[in-house]
Amino acid sequence: MTKKNILVFALFIFCAIGFSLKGHSQQLGIMGEDTLSLRPVTTAVPFAVFTPDARSAALGDAGGALGPDANSVYWGAAKLAQSTKNYGVALSYTPWLRGMVDDMYFTYISGFAKVGKNQAFGASLMYFDHGKFEARNNMGGFEGEYLSNEFLFSLAYSRKLSDKLSVGLNMKYINSNLAGSYPGAGMKPGSTVAGDISAFYQGDGNIDESTGKGWKMAGALLIQNIGGKINYGGTETGFIPTNLKLSGAATRHIDFHNKVTFILDFNKLMVPTPPVRDASRNVTRGKDPNRGTFAAMFGSFSDAPDGFREELSEFAISTGVEYWYNESFAARAGYFNEANAKGGRKYFTIGFGARVQNRYGIDFAYLMPQRQGSPLANTFRISLVVDMFKKQVEEQPEATDEAQ
Repeated sequence: MTKKNILVFALFIFCAIGFSLKGHSQQLGIMGEDTLSLRPVTTAVPFAVFTPDARSAALGDAGGALGPDANSVYWGAAKLAQSTKNYGVALSYTPWLRGMVDDMYFTYISGFAKVGKNQAFGASLMYFDHGKFEARNNMGGFEGEYLSNEFLFSLAYSRKLSDKLSVGLNMKYINSNLAGSYPGAGMKPGSTVAGDISAFYQGDGNIDESTGKGWKMAGALLIQNIGGKINYGGTETGFIPTNLKLSGAATRHIDFHNKVTFILDFNKLMVPTPPVRDASRNVTRGKDPNRGTFAAMFGSFSDAPDGFREELSEFAISTGVEYWYNESFAARAGYFNEANAKGGRKYFTIGFGARVQNRYGIDFAYLMPQRQGSPLANTFRISLVVDMFKKQVEEQPEATDEAQ
């Protein structure tokens, strides 16, 4: 990596962090977000784009261009074929909205296996438990407690196209049972199928063999949750969170024992932006959101009522820094920024990780919102990771004629 490229990437990272911290006054420096109307883009089953693992959660929810592991089933199946390990399993747990309820959580388990040098398969399950809710009739009478939950199951395939570039496909089944078994809700469980497509590039770097110093670059492209709408038994349907993720990472190898990774992710929901309507519910600005999946995806870059600056405001920024010592201990910090007009989620993250024998690991992340009273306050994640090499079978020397 040349000094010029290093300077450009470092400048890119610092500008992204600086623009994020400036908040609503100058989102990306040109949008004038303070003049935009409050118009968040909402979807059904938002849990399908929750960050599942503690490592990426500690990096401001950035993870698209991190090195491959078992959690790559979520972050881009393309990475799996470039793993230096043969097998991997990860388990993560996150209590959700701890400041509001005490029985809501989501958990994620994923695993992969390489097949030969150029292919890999993976699978994952994300389960989101909304906890119990009390059902009451029109008179306020108690009618019982019911459970509400959602889950997502996926199967992944990854293949190398070259030593540096790989692609991946992820097929998903999503089920959302918001009303549980409560008969008076008038809702049925909603379900749909979806898929991810991804590409991952990982450069060889220019690591000096005598000093261990050098830089290594990686980049990723991911489109998540391309699929049908969700219906809960009525006439209305909802888009699932189809998401575009662009990610870049640069790792500075300081010496043989120390390295620092800088990562930056851009995310945009590829679903319709709510239009402006008159009193008769006719669209006066923007576009009618009642359209098909692919029309909605490609139209999501040009349907905002306030034009190009509003489209830019729909890109959320995730950025983080990770330090590793001897591949055994990691310290992490990050920041997530979303435009105020699109929801206003802004928070810092910190975390750590540890590895034993480069196989068994634990990661922890903690979220600190900028805004007091945020429902995301005190959110933490914890992950357990196991990466394994295939056992090598010692080759027996062939018998000689004399021995025979």
